[in-house]
Amino acid sequence: MQKITSLPADDALPGWYHTSPSRTPRPAHVGQKHARWAIVGAGLTGLAAARQMALNFPDDEIVLIEAQEVGYGPAGRNAGFAIDVPHDIGAKDYIGDVTTARLVLKLNTLGQDYLRSIVKEHGIECQMTESGKYQAAVGEQGVAILEAYRSGLEKIGRETQMISGQDLPDHIGTSYYKQALFIPGTILLQPSALVKGLANSLPSNVTLYEYTPITSINYGEKVTLVHDKGSITADKLILANNAFASHFGFLRGRLLPTFLYGSLTRPLSADEQAQLGGKPVWGVIPAHPFGSTVRRTVDNRILVRNSFSFHPDGRPREHHLNNFIANHRKSFERRFPTLNQVDFEYSWSGAICLSENHEGFFGQLAPNVYGALCCNGLGITRGTATGKLLADMIAGQRNELIDFLVASPGPNKTPPEPFLSIGVNSVLKWGQYRAGREV
Repeated sequence: MQKITSLPADDALPGWYHTSPSRTPRPAHVGQKHARWAIVGAGLTGLAAARQMALNFPDDEIVLIEAQEVGYGPAGRNAGFAIDVPHDIGAKDYIGDVTTARLVLKLNTLGQDYLRSIVKEHGIECQMTESGKYQAAVGEQGVAILEAYRSGLEKIGRETQMISGQDLPDHIGTSYYKQALFIPGTILLQPSALVKGLANSLPSNVTLYEYTPITSINYGEKVTLVHDKGSITADKLILANNAFASHFGFLRGRLLPTFLYGSLTRPLSADEQAQLGGKPVWGVIPAHPFGSTVRRTVDNRILVRNSFSFHPDGRPREHHLNNFIANHRKSFERRFPTLNQVDFEYSWSGAICLSENHEGFFGQLAPNVYGALCCNGLGITRGTATGKLLADMIAGQRNELIDFLVASPGPNKTPPEPFLSIGVNSVLKWGQYRAGREV
């Protein structure tokens, strides 16, 4: 029996959760249960895997286990960009190998299409808009990044539009940026509303248990998941819990739980909306990866997301959030000086799972155990796609995307503690310093 050494402990004010439609959580599990399939983690990957497993095995019960409440954890705390295009920051043109980039594009598009179809079929109200994204630069270094990215995207047949700084206020209501590359194809959405809707529309043969953190696990001919009020025994287990997979005994020393921080304003008044101008919905990604992500939402709020910290136990620290809210305020007022009376209503942290070599894990982890883990910041599209494809692979299907994912070397080994935390946090601090005015 292996004890789980760390459990999720997210902070209390995730803005997307509190501004999305309320739902009644499913009850926690109590007692003893046996099922053929169990999935741990009801984020985007776990929800997609559960849905597809239910379709592939219609006569079986699929048990989906969530430690917190659906929509409250990392899947409901991201910036809400469902991105299709690849962005390899290790390549000069941010595309790299063209064959790989085209497969990544196909993988991300699969995730988008899968979500579109579910949202349409079930009428999920998640502010889904086909808005594209602006990759925006403040200085000359950032402009060079945009030019390189445009040339890379041309290699895979993606059209873009370069927009000068003087024209940007008509798009995004601010003249702060020197230039932006508009890239069609990205979907903007309300992430917590999305995952809540996905959970509410699961097939009837999926049993979802919320508020059921697993405290220990026994691997063998069957897998037994133990929690404070009972246990669940399954023939097969799928892990869709990202960095917490290391606490379940897999990919130890290979996953980097990294936290980003976001703040969401109150809704803008009609006068403030007129002052801002620009399009009613848009999203800006920084040219520099450590800069600020900014969004205007369907309900006329402004999101600012920046600042990073690394915590190997996968749990945020309150003092980091308190410190980084000041960064959000500065970033907001730089971009929108006429809105300096607009307060933030919510501020929160949200975890992403990274690896040093930007590779995720997909496939079989051990006898009777499978995983789709580590989306490297693309949880909405890649998490959805890999969850679906893992369920298809388990059902015996193979295609070029499954083969592509299986062929990945997976996350590579990182240095031991304390060197890992010292190194990663140093890289994060240096990256944020170098981002300069893009923060």
